[in-house]
Amino acid sequence: MRWWSVANLVSNAGTWMQLTVQNLLVLHVTGSAAMTGLSLAVQAGPGLVLGLIGGAAVDAWPRKLTATLSQAALGLVAFATAALVAFDMINVPVLMALAAITGVVATVDAPACALLGNDLVRTRDVPSAIALGSAVHSVGRLAGTALAGGAVVLFGTSSAFLANGLSFAFVASVIPFLRLVDHTSDPDRAPAPAAAAEAPRPSADPREGLRYFLGRPRLVALAAITGLSAVFGRNYALTLAVLVTGPLAAGAGAFGTVSTALAIGGIAGALLAGVLQRPSVRLVAAMAGAGAVLQIAAGLTPSLALLILLVVPMAMVESVSDTAGTTVLQTDPPPHMRGRVLGVWRSLSTGWGLVGPPAIGLLMEVAGARGALVLGGAVIALTATAGLLLQGRASATAGQAAEARPVRAAALSAAA
Repeated sequence: MRWWSVANLVSNAGTWMQLTVQNLLVLHVTGSAAMTGLSLAVQAGPGLVLGLIGGAAVDAWPRKLTATLSQAALGLVAFATAALVAFDMINVPVLMALAAITGVVATVDAPACALLGNDLVRTRDVPSAIALGSAVHSVGRLAGTALAGGAVVLFGTSSAFLANGLSFAFVASVIPFLRLVDHTSDPDRAPAPAAAAEAPRPSADPREGLRYFLGRPRLVALAAITGLSAVFGRNYALTLAVLVTGPLAAGAGAFGTVSTALAIGGIAGALLAGVLQRPSVRLVAAMAGAGAVLQIAAGLTPSLALLILLVVPMAMVESVSDTAGTTVLQTDPPPHMRGRVLGVWRSLSTGWGLVGPPAIGLLMEVAGARGALVLGGAVIALTATAGLLLQGRASATAGQAAEARPVRAAALSAAA
């Protein structure tokens, strides 16, 4: 697990180095902001359409081999991009093709690597492993963003893509040496019924994953609260940027400070989530509601200093919410179904990732940056509160029914 965490840190730093300069590269080549947005949509599109198929492949194929090959493929794409940029051979069709290939490979790579980390620890340590992965992701994002500027200045734009290719190669070289935990003999794992143990492994049919997801109310509820939060509450690169440079009359440097505060809060929240042994959808909703209240306060803040103080706890509770939700997704389904559940989730998350920025942008056009933050936070807070109340009422009703059954049974026995 230590080796896997180091590999993930290197990989995330490389990825964010590339992402930091990728949009600038597309803008430089095309001269069009619209084409820059289109390239992002082309890269995200496969996740929307092929997410479930990619998850089914992860359920059907050996985990280590799948992750190794997908990481190697992403590395080859990064190396090819670096070479094309270095020799000034990049153009719009090539950019779009590379973006599409990256998106297709990621539909397999993302669930494979997510579940591989869980295979390295005992069952009781899986929530902590997921929290550690979230913290590593946040640290890698911060480091990669910081390294990108220096690399481009010293070595040129292609160096960011080269660094990302090397990071993928490092991960692909580490994976074959990882030792997986045998969960069938894990003392923390609940024993399976004899009939289930003797049953053949189910086929990795993508439709089974979708039916399973839709048949689990807690997963549907998790998707609802996470989707609302993503659309109305997580587009801080847009909402807070406009708030800082507009109503608060600060500059781009000030937004950089706010972004750093968000990253610090995210890292702290991921580490805090590591103590959670049994995260629940209720916790996800409660944390999303708390983050929404802080978002409302951020929208009403009169000064930059107060905004910076608010975004740290805001990022913390949202990081706890995200990590708890990820843990539910990766531990609630049976092992043979987890790749497909993550595939369904990838399709959903890609959908609200594409819808969120235009929706919040339109809301800012109508209500301004402050209004968008306040109204978006209110939508999330009210939805989370309503969901918690409904779930609490359902639990109370179920508890009363459970208490009533022994009483009725005793009455019938006495009457007999």
